[in-house]
Amino acid sequence: MTRVLVPLAILEGASVSAGLLDLLETVDVTVLGYHVLPEQTPPDQARLQYEDRANEALDDVTEEFAATGGAADHRLVFTHDRRKSIDRVAAELEADAFAITGATGPVERLLVPVTGEVAVDRITDFVATLVGGRAIEVTLFLATGSAEGAGDEGRARLDDAAAALTDAGVAVETRTATGNPFDALVDAATGHDAVVMGEQAPSLSTLLFGEESERIAAETVGPVIVVRRPSEADPDPA
Repeated sequence: MTRVLVPLAILEGASVSAGLLDLLETVDVTVLGYHVLPEQTPPDQARLQYEDRANEALDDVTEEFAATGGAADHRLVFTHDRRKSIDRVAAELEADAFAITGATGPVERLLVPVTGEVAVDRITDFVATLVGGRAIEVTLFLATGSAEGAGDEGRARLDDAAAALTDAGVAVETRTATGNPFDALVDAATGHDAVVMGEQAPSLSTLLFGEESERIAAETVGPVIVVRRPSEADPDPA
């Protein structure tokens, strides 16, 4: 079964919007409650102080997911490094994706970028499962740096992804844009309720500006679901 990890800053009042709860009803969900600690605070000390309150909050969120008809469980971590903890738990669970929560109502339109070095086959398989026969429209989006930059390869990737989703019964359209890929993606997100994108390999821009998915979530305010890269032990030809 497809699994999505939903990290939440559980002691900071973080919540999941009704739209995201409904969107994830077709997949298994693990809610990862985390609390980032000051460097000098031992995790065991924090667990003694906060564990009961954190687990009560996690139980409430898990019940909200269960109320939509999906399957959900939860985990709790006290950590000094949020990102490493999310990556570790996602690997342990072999999660297909993780969600960056955001505010949204009913999800009727998904934006799915296929720009850059992403595993397109994994993304389309995930989207087909996520949509699951519901009346959710998907826009496949390809951004390039210039009008000449799209090329036959990028267009073929877009068309192949559209064909795969159409065969799976998903209502899909394609869209291309030129210019700065990040800015083009933010512009394209207007009119869509959530974004599903592939995890990018670490790069210099990641170190300088942060994860693209988190920047997209910050700019659009809506949920972003990130389909994880294949591990080295499970290579993906895409």
